[in-house]
Amino acid sequence: MEVRSIYRYARISPFKVREVTRAIQGLPVSAALDLLAFTPKKAAFLIEKTLKSAVANAENNANLKVEGLVVREAIVGEGPTIKRMMPRARGSGSRILKRTSHIRIILSDEIPIETRATRKAKKKQEEKAAKKDGKTEASGEKPATSEKRAPKAKKSGKAKPKK
Repeated sequence: MEVRSIYRYARISPFKVREVTRAIQGLPVSAALDLLAFTPKKAAFLIEKTLKSAVANAENNANLKVEGLVVREAIVGEGPTIKRMMPRARGSGSRILKRTSHIRIILSDEIPIETRATRKAKKKQEEKAAKKDGKTEASGEKPATSEKRAPKAKKSGKAKPKK
């Protein structure tokens, strides 16, 4: 089952928030909260707030256990931009764009939690399978070699006489 939480109109640029959300995608909730707690950015605080809200929604509304939840998606969209003016030299002015974002976090209990140990074991199995396939191919046929190409003909033309 999926549970979501959305923080709308967060007063921070989406570009700054996306940097942190990329780090928590696919992590278990406990690992994501730990990562956010030790990330020294304003975006980390806002995402942590949204993630805690999603966890509370999962516990209270969907009756899910926190231990089995994984961050399936952490998406940041652009909200409305507040436009301001700043006086500049010679009586001119320039625009200041104060960007806002919408932070959406989706938790799921259907994705298996992947730890370092399970990732390592999976990688070893893949390497063994690759070695096994490599040995059977080496004993069989030779790999196809690329055909040799003939060198390109040089341009021959008469040189223009100097005046």
